[in-house]
Amino acid sequence: MKKFLYSALACLFLSAAAFSQHQLNIGTYNLRNDNKQDSLKGNGWGDRYPVICKIVQFNDLDIFGTQEGKHNMLENMVDSLPGYKYIGIGRDDGKTKGEYSAIFYKTTRFKILKQGNFWLSTITDRPNKGWDAVLPRICTWAQFQDIKTGFKFYFFNLHMDHVGVVARKESAHLVLKKIKEMAANAATIFTGDFNVDQHNESYKEVLSTGVLQDCYNLAPIKLATNGSFNAFNLNTKTDSRIDHIFVTKQFDVKRYAILTNSYNGKAPSDHYPVVAIMNY
Repeated sequence: MKKFLYSALACLFLSAAAFSQHQLNIGTYNLRNDNKQDSLKGNGWGDRYPVICKIVQFNDLDIFGTQEGKHNMLENMVDSLPGYKYIGIGRDDGKTKGEYSAIFYKTTRFKILKQGNFWLSTITDRPNKGWDAVLPRICTWAQFQDIKTGFKFYFFNLHMDHVGVVARKESAHLVLKKIKEMAANAATIFTGDFNVDQHNESYKEVLSTGVLQDCYNLAPIKLATNGSFNAFNLNTKTDSRIDHIFVTKQFDVKRYAILTNSYNGKAPSDHYPVVAIMNY
């Protein structure tokens, strides 16, 4: 009788523990900016964004960072994604001009407690280029709360410079400093196009404090048969991951994928989206 009772209690405990876990589907996606040159080559935004939105919906992303989205692009997406909103500002004027590092989220699941933006530079509160960067670069952040559970977490999203070596390293320093100042020991997710892969010093800098870990390394199940940059070429083969999702210890990462979906023999963007499924 005692053995039966102990077994029943053990099963009840395990069931309660499993029930208490809550899943988050996280992503990062460089959308590729809307420009005439791509349109002339058959990669126009008008053809691509419906597919991008279907990828978001099919994978049921709860919250995801984007890069290179211009105002018109983000408005197209939010119109095609019922139940989602985005936050962010244009990097060129702090309003709507230039590319955003926007964060999309499900409005029925999360509410925003705090939000803001800072430029990746020694001058963080207004548009400018930092260090050896060739373009202004911005990071958008927010503190979210799960409406049902009350769980709070921070989300930082950025797009590092594609040329500036010093800028990328200093940007990593800056965001780690901001996370320490704003989030302290709170649960944090950090996404973006870092323009460097897992072998680069700037990538290693993000991991240097031990506060953040790469979801690729944490996930026991991976679907990553290619890298995250494709240059609109489906035949590109690489193990280089330049788009990353980092998390703090409060998250239990279960799965990781680089989604290589295509349409009519084309890629929806010159980057593949990166997704991670995790519990908290």
